[in-house]
Amino acid sequence: MVKEAKFYEKLSDGRVRCFLCRHRCIINDGGAGICGVRRNNSGVLYTMVYDYPVALNVDPIEKKPLYHFLPGSRALSVAAVGCNFRCKFCQNFDISQAPKEGELFGDNVPRETIVSLAERYHCASISYTYTEPTVFYEYAFEIAKLAKEKGIKNNFVTNGYIEKEPLTEIAPYLDASNIDLKSFRKEFYAKVVGARLEEVLDSIKLYFRLGIWIELTTLVIPGYNDTEEELRDIARFIKNELGDYVPWHISRFYPSYKMSAVPPTPAKEVFRAREIGLEEGLLYVYTGNLPNDEGSKTLCPTCKKVVISRIGFRVLEDRVKDGKCEFCGGTVHGIF
Repeated sequence: MVKEAKFYEKLSDGRVRCFLCRHRCIINDGGAGICGVRRNNSGVLYTMVYDYPVALNVDPIEKKPLYHFLPGSRALSVAAVGCNFRCKFCQNFDISQAPKEGELFGDNVPRETIVSLAERYHCASISYTYTEPTVFYEYAFEIAKLAKEKGIKNNFVTNGYIEKEPLTEIAPYLDASNIDLKSFRKEFYAKVVGARLEEVLDSIKLYFRLGIWIELTTLVIPGYNDTEEELRDIARFIKNELGDYVPWHISRFYPSYKMSAVPPTPAKEVFRAREIGLEEGLLYVYTGNLPNDEGSKTLCPTCKKVVISRIGFRVLEDRVKDGKCEFCGGTVHGIF
């Protein structure tokens, strides 16, 4: 369960500097990084969650959410405790924030077993999810390599705070990623998340340049990141810096963790956010956390017919073949 970590340097007085994520923590001997799972023992940095997942589940890929990556397929979801963010609205705070309270827990599951489970349950991909895959990088990296050898794809569900070198190293094995773009304001990231917006934007652009299929998600929180101006800023960033075909998922907020007093997002605001994305020229904008939601359908950019229909996380109909609309032959972007 304990393995020497990658991406760090030794400093004076037994300290180390970690280069796995963009916090670039300087860690004293006996201490841990912001994630809580990378610890300095006598000048050597260790990951405390290698072969030690806290969650293993078979999920529909739509739950990630990834709508343009093997739609209708299964993903074996893997998570370890820990996170390098401190989101006040975290839905999985009981496992993501546990190491900050000194708790490390999970089960010993070797990486070979993870791949075998994916094969057994006919999973087309392995999803590193629920917490933050960056902080269990060494485990995810080894699993991803083994999975690739078996023809199983890999995807990250991430906050987008990984450093350039580790992302570049895992890129040949990483097929897709859903990245949270939680806000387009520096103040939000500083006060609500504990990170820097510009670092997230740089990471998103790096994922894109490396050829990893990406989809972005924004959780719209009333009074925090829900102004029309900010939502337009996000849509324009996606279109201008990435491409109009990069899917944007807009999710409804429900009270959780340290923001339990904040009311749920009104459904009409989520729908309006989707309209803003479409007005700004994005081809694929989806709404989430809403029952029986029309905003979960994929439309062909050319003929505007529904090519993938969904209820919840279930695909009802898929009219995309080899990336082409079966009605008009137009391109539907993604990995199909």
